[in-house]
Amino acid sequence: MTSGGHRETIRVCELLEEVAVAASVSVLLPQGRGQGLAELHRFRNDFYDCLTARQDALFELGDALLVADQVPSLPYLSLDPVHRRGHGSVYAALSHGRIDSDAVRDLLADALPRSTPPVFAVDCSTWPRCDAECSPERGLFYHPSRHSAGQPIVAGWSYQLICALEFTRDSWTTPLDARRLTPDDNVNLVATAQIKDLLPRLDVPDGVPAFVFDAGYDPTRLQVELADAGVQILVRIRSDRCFYTAAPPRAAGTGGRPRRHGAKMALPDPTTWPAPTAIHTRDDNQYGHIDVTAWSGLHPKQRTYRDPDGQLTIVTGTVIRVQVSTLPGRSRQPTTLWLWWAGPANTPPDLDLCWRAYTRRFDLEHTVRFCKQTLRWTLPRPRTPQQADRWTWLIIAAYTQLRRLRYHVADLQLPWEKPCAPHQLTPGRVRRRFRAAHAAVGTPASDPKPCGRSPGRPTGTPRGPTPRHPALKKTT
Repeated sequence: MTSGGHRETIRVCELLEEVAVAASVSVLLPQGRGQGLAELHRFRNDFYDCLTARQDALFELGDALLVADQVPSLPYLSLDPVHRRGHGSVYAALSHGRIDSDAVRDLLADALPRSTPPVFAVDCSTWPRCDAECSPERGLFYHPSRHSAGQPIVAGWSYQLICALEFTRDSWTTPLDARRLTPDDNVNLVATAQIKDLLPRLDVPDGVPAFVFDAGYDPTRLQVELADAGVQILVRIRSDRCFYTAAPPRAAGTGGRPRRHGAKMALPDPTTWPAPTAIHTRDDNQYGHIDVTAWSGLHPKQRTYRDPDGQLTIVTGTVIRVQVSTLPGRSRQPTTLWLWWAGPANTPPDLDLCWRAYTRRFDLEHTVRFCKQTLRWTLPRPRTPQQADRWTWLIIAAYTQLRRLRYHVADLQLPWEKPCAPHQLTPGRVRRRFRAAHAAVGTPASDPKPCGRSPGRPTGTPRGPTPRHPALKKTT
């Protein structure tokens, strides 16, 4: 390109930026022009400080995520005007960049809205890498839509997320942590480590934090590991399980080993249910009539643990049954929901909070879907898991920036879409306005510097074959 053509391209970009700045006055709501942009500007500067290597390339790559459309592969992000560097910087940012993950976790915790009671959701999501034989640390993980040999299991990387939930009727969450699971990791132990690492970062003046888990987690294992953390756990359990009451005292004059278990409570058989310890009923606009029943002091028979001295320990908790009359947008008959609750000693469960917290847990799945389909979380094909970790933090930071603008931008609806109230915008609609907000707040990244051509690999120095890494299976 000639120098005149280069100057003309720069002038066009400057004109586009001026138009975007002028348009930002109309896309930002009057009450959000100052506060919304100030919060977004502060978060962007703080996140920029968390990048310890290849700061500018990583930051502009994250900006391109929020504004680029129709991205079939990773280098296409470099074609957007907000990404002022070449396509080589995209690969260099992921390969040689560095992100202070602890500093990012502190930043995300500071951005957490203060709500009472604080409720968090924990779940895993798989990044399929089935044919990436040169990528190390791949494992076999569950995937809801892809199958291998007839089983919903794929080779790839799995990430465990923690997001704060809200009780408003929207799909927004607040991501706080993401950790990649190795093939030998136990999801329950990793979840407890994440929770213990998160608690010192939280500012919870009132209320006990509650963590909600879907089926697939071991409720009693989580309860044992978090016994001294001062939190509530709420885990979905199968509807065919059996629990037992406390063993009755041994009659006088009888010998033998004392009984460990009392009366049996089979969840599928209502005739075995003892008298409930708490009942909660209410009517809801979405779910109709709701019945919540709780039985405290129950324990599972097959989940016993040994103390350090070798003695068997029985873990007791509360079994909760939730029955609703209707499901939003569904015509089928709703099924019964069974939950396991455990919390601090002498603290009864809040049944109204329990059923609402679990129904809001599905917002985490909406967040994961938005990150994968719109922000293109699983679009790149990185070689190493460390590159995938950096990309994951960029995705979380991009989603957090959208959340900062959720109340401060006007709706931009497509011709076939219904209008949304300013406080009910979805992440996708907020993303349509981010280009104008980006032009208004600017970027902390420095301008790109000219550089020469690389000489490339010297002649006669072959690389050799790339080592292969098979997907690892969990050891017994």
